[in-house]
Amino acid sequence: MKKTFYSNGKLLITGEYTVLDGATALALPTKTGQYLDVEETGDNGWITWISLDADGTEWYRDKLPFPGIIGNRQRWTSPEADTLIGILHHAHVANTGLLNNAKAFTVTTRLTFPRHWGLGSSSTLINNIAQWFGIDAFHLLNKSFGGSGYDIACAQNDTAVLYRLDNGNPLVTPIHFNPAFADTIYFVYLNRKQNSREAIAAYREQRQHIAPIVAQIDALTDNIINATDSPSFIAGLEQHEAIMSAVLKTPTVKETRFPDFNGAIKSLGAWGGDFVMAVSENDPAGYFKKKGFEVVVPYREMIL
Repeated sequence: MKKTFYSNGKLLITGEYTVLDGATALALPTKTGQYLDVEETGDNGWITWISLDADGTEWYRDKLPFPGIIGNRQRWTSPEADTLIGILHHAHVANTGLLNNAKAFTVTTRLTFPRHWGLGSSSTLINNIAQWFGIDAFHLLNKSFGGSGYDIACAQNDTAVLYRLDNGNPLVTPIHFNPAFADTIYFVYLNRKQNSREAIAAYREQRQHIAPIVAQIDALTDNIINATDSPSFIAGLEQHEAIMSAVLKTPTVKETRFPDFNGAIKSLGAWGGDFVMAVSENDPAGYFKKKGFEVVVPYREMIL
């Protein structure tokens, strides 16, 4: 019998970087995500793993042996296999019964967003595997990829969430976030992943002085979720960008790429990452497409 699991994609609106130090972040689950189909088979001792992109293209296939997973024997056939074996090993440690009591599995993952978009191909995979093994996804994340865990919160919730870490423990508060001005909000794909190591290093240098910044980000997150009109929302986003620009010692994305844009632009997640959020009274698709950015998704099409 086939079992199917699903997890939502994610976008981090506020609290990038500072969420690691206890700031309250606003995160939104997306309408797209990832499925995981599992069928137990009689082919002894293997997981046949198949990964499909949003268009149905098979981008990865392998056979992963139970002993390799149980023993965490990486350097198997590919970097993808190593990653999977590591995740599955930690899932097995948390619940040894699943592999010990099965003959074999065929597992198929199905993304509903293009995997290069960065909407959470890893976090949705972690959450789906955790559901399959019946274990805690935040624990599995900590044992594998690491990170704050906001993306796992989005994977598990069908509404916006406020997310923070309290002594390393995730606190997730689902909230109603449906701004009246949602039609002025767009998400723009920047075509490629940027190297954010320099920004991360600059942030780490500031961490001993981060407490006042965390308090400011908390206040701005509150202002942003309670904004009743587009100008108030934009003011909060611009203050957030200015604060993080100073902390990261990095110009804002609007300064570097879109200085002539008539509206606000906010980095999402790691600066220089996959998507930015644009707020404009007029549809900005033409503006961005002239600059070579073809993917401009309206808020109501992107956010769950």
